[in-house]
Amino acid sequence: MTEQLQLETGTIRISDDVVSKIAGLAALETPGIAAMSGGLSEGWAKRLSGKNVQKGVIVEVGQLEAAIDLRIIVLYETPIHEVCRMLQQNVREAVESMTGLRVVEVNVKVEGVAFKDDEIEDIPSRAK
Repeated sequence: MTEQLQLETGTIRISDDVVSKIAGLAALETPGIAAMSGGLSEGWAKRLSGKNVQKGVIVEVGQLEAAIDLRIIVLYETPIHEVCRMLQQNVREAVESMTGLRVVEVNVKVEGVAFKDDEIEDIPSRAK
């Protein structure tokens, strides 16, 4: 869904997909994050709607605010709580500075741990 803000000079519309992309890129730039984790629901949403859903990122965008949910895989031997706090800060700053929206929450769900970059695909089967 695209929300819009009516201004004296016209209307500004920021798509959920734009906010999702910004959040996903900021997340991947955060040290300690190995990858974003896409779940089954995203796979089904993509198949049913034909939309390209940003992997591991769900956003709700209002006229002035946004809420973001992230599903991530962290690198082994990194302090998860510190990485997640830094992730929340980086995503909040990126979205707020690029869109002007106020980010009311950044929720993080850690769904796996990566031991090496080449093992990221195997994590969901090992984590169960």
